[in-house]
Amino acid sequence: MQCIITGHHLNVGEALTEHVEDRLETINEKYFNHAIESNVTFEKEGGHLFRAHISIRVGKDMLVQGTAQEGDIYAAFDAAADKVAKQLRRYKRRIRDHHERLEETPETELQNARYTTLALEELDGSEDAANDDAVNEAEGEPAVIAEMTTNILTLSVSEAVMRLDLAEAPALMFRNSKNNEINMIYRRSDGNIGWIDPNWAVEGQQNAPKQATG
Repeated sequence: MQCIITGHHLNVGEALTEHVEDRLETINEKYFNHAIESNVTFEKEGGHLFRAHISIRVGKDMLVQGTAQEGDIYAAFDAAADKVAKQLRRYKRRIRDHHERLEETPETELQNARYTTLALEELDGSEDAANDDAVNEAEGEPAVIAEMTTNILTLSVSEAVMRLDLAEAPALMFRNSKNNEINMIYRRSDGNIGWIDPNWAVEGQQNAPKQATG
C-alpha cells in the first residue's frame, strides 16, 4: 500500500512517518488487505492542537476517512486511525462483498460526472441587507476553485449509506440499483441520513424526501 504523508506548516519526522506507516499497514492487513493507497495530512490548528486526517482508498471509488484533533500530534493520528479501524471493522464483510462486485463492473457501465468546487464569498458584516442584495446581483456566478471528474456508481441504498459513513462525507449521489434512477443521500443535522428519490411517489405526491438508516 502506497502511503503519502504531508505536513501543513510543520515537519513530519522519520519517527512519526514510521509510526504512521506501521499503524496503517497493520489496519489494512487486519481488516481488508486490499487497500490501494493512503493519504495522511497533519496540520497545526489554533493554540496547541494538532489535526490529523486519514484517507484510505480501499477499492474502486471507495474511501475510508477519519479525522481527529489532539494536543499531541501522535495522539491526533492515533485517534483518527482508531476511527478508520472502527469503520473497517463495522463494515468488514460488506466491504469485501461490495469490492468484489464493483471490481467486476465494466468501466463502460460507470457514469462520469463533473465535480466542481465553488468559492463561498463572505460579505462585510457592516453592509445592510439592501447592499448585500446589490452585491450578490453584481457578482453573478460564484468563482470556481477546482474541477474534476467523478463516477456515479450503481448502488443499493444500504451500500450508498455505507460509503457515506466510511468516507465521513456530507452527501452522496448514486444510481439506485433498484430502479436505475439517480438518487442522493445526505447527512442530516440530527445525525440521521436523508434519502432523496425523485421517482418515489405516494398518494400522488412526488419528489418527496425519504430518510434512510445505516
